Amino acid sequence: MLSRGDLTDDEWAVLEPLLPKSNNRCGRWRDHRQVINGITYRVSTGCQWRELPAHFGPWQTIHKRHMLWSADGTWETLLRHVQTVADSKGDIDWDINIDSTSIRAHLHAAGASKAPPPTLSSTSKRAPERSAHVRALASAAVHGGGGAAAEALGRSRGGLTTKLHLSADGKCRPLSLVVTPGQRADCTQFEAVMDKIRVPRLGPGRPRRRPDSVGADKAYSNRGTRTYLRERGIRHVIPEKRDQAAGRLRRGSRGGRPPGLDKDRYKKRNTVERAINKLKQFRAVATRYDKRGYVFLGTVTAAALLIWLRS
Repeated sequence: MLSRGDLTDDEWAVLEPLLPKSNNRCGRWRDHRQVINGITYRVSTGCQWRELPAHFGPWQTIHKRHMLWSADGTWETLLRHVQTVADSKGDIDWDINIDSTSIRAHLHAAGASKAPPPTLSSTSKRAPERSAHVRALASAAVHGGGGAAAEALGRSRGGLTTKLHLSADGKCRPLSLVVTPGQRADCTQFEAVMDKIRVPRLGPGRPRRRPDSVGADKAYSNRGTRTYLRERGIRHVIPEKRDQAAGRLRRGSRGGRPPGLDKDRYKKRNTVERAINKLKQFRAVATRYDKRGYVFLGTVTAAALLIWLRS
């Protein structure tokens, strides 16, 4: 299964050059490969950090390393590098699809402290840039007064939930990830998910941010989404809602033409649902145990990294 097993030699060879080399506080890091294997084990099984097998080393070290890399963007840097290598080989299918999924939060995910997230600037000379979404989660946790909403937790009939919004390429691999409280509507995060698509190039040139086409379900059918895609020149396949079609017909000629729908292209929308299924093979993604929003995003990003490495 994708979620099982330590890093292979080939997988480690991809990640090793991108990892920090030293730590200003103690002079060196504990072996990164051993720590990542411990993080992979926890993400796969969903066990408590203190229940990690002893051969991975001190659980405190693994936990702190995961928190640090979630806060400073290291997981995102690794994911983007793997995507860059795949794109340079023409291995990314840029007919992407967007969707979201609700994730039940365990009772241990509640009660996050208001302590600021750790920063790499205090522990290393190498500080990769964090995405705007990670910065927003960290800022909300510190300046938003705390609480469930600041940690991407929302209340519903079933209790606390988090919603994961993502885009996936045509080979069922996550391209971008956004987490919000569980009650947040899908369409409100469409632009955020699209803006996080950023695949750098190995050589000169700007990162690729525009897919060949975008597919989504009726939850994303609104004027703002279609205008956003039209202004960027992106072909899209989003079916029209029944009430929107009725309103357009009532307005007659003022209602405009119906949006086109390529049914063959729309059938490929299942790739994002299959990507969600792959992510939820990791038990720490299928059920949220992390208290902090940015740490849970790091957990999902680490799972996405393993999917890319093992695809």
